[in-house]
Amino acid sequence: MNIPEGKKIYFASDNHLGAPTQDASRPREKRFVAWLDEVKHDAAAIFLLGDLFDFWMEYKKVVPKGFTRTLGKLAEISDSGIPIYYFVGNHDLWMNGYFEEELNIPVYHKPKEFTFNNKSFFIGHGDGLGPGDKGYKRMKKVFTNPICKWLFQRLLHPDFGMRIGHYMSVKNKLISGDEDAKFLGEDNEWLVQYCKRKLESKHRDFFVFGHRHLPLNIDLNEQSKYINLGDWISYYTYGVFDGQNMEIKEY
Repeated sequence: MNIPEGKKIYFASDNHLGAPTQDASRPREKRFVAWLDEVKHDAAAIFLLGDLFDFWMEYKKVVPKGFTRTLGKLAEISDSGIPIYYFVGNHDLWMNGYFEEELNIPVYHKPKEFTFNNKSFFIGHGDGLGPGDKGYKRMKKVFTNPICKWLFQRLLHPDFGMRIGHYMSVKNKLISGDEDAKFLGEDNEWLVQYCKRKLESKHRDFFVFGHRHLPLNIDLNEQSKYINLGDWISYYTYGVFDGQNMEIKEY
């Protein structure tokens, strides 16, 4: 993608709408919608890197109640011709067609490469990547197993299933992945180690992830950077690429 002059690409992650309750998260939702309304004027594209919701599971005919302001604004922006890309996080692993069919937003379940103005990007949510985090990696295999998912949806009424899922998302730190929401040093940051290992086989200019709930901008070498977008709970930070440089800003 070549970015038109005066346009930018925007990135955001980890809103966790609905946590700890929908009423409590509504001011954060309104702030995020105001940001979307602002950036749409010069956005060439918008990337949402997961955990927009604190829990999201799609049944065949049922999606979670609420989040009307966010979904409506995403629909408006998508309908205007601005592409939006969504990467699932560890709280919304169970997306299954609704965003694609209703909002015309492609959904990715794994990191993906993009090129903007000859700058290479490797983009994803970030959960389960790199060394360590073995407990979550085992749990993720269960969560994404088609049989386990089918049993959960078939045996539990959506009202009950959503209640269990939301409770676990709020209470279970293994699912949340934010029990260490402080910088651990490059040698102990799994995503930093993951990015450095990826660079051994291929150059990328920018690695952009969420998940850590920390705004980070780290030089991996003289040409490559690791960007973590932070969150919309404590930091209200986002990434913006102007065609040449990538920055983290606060809204």
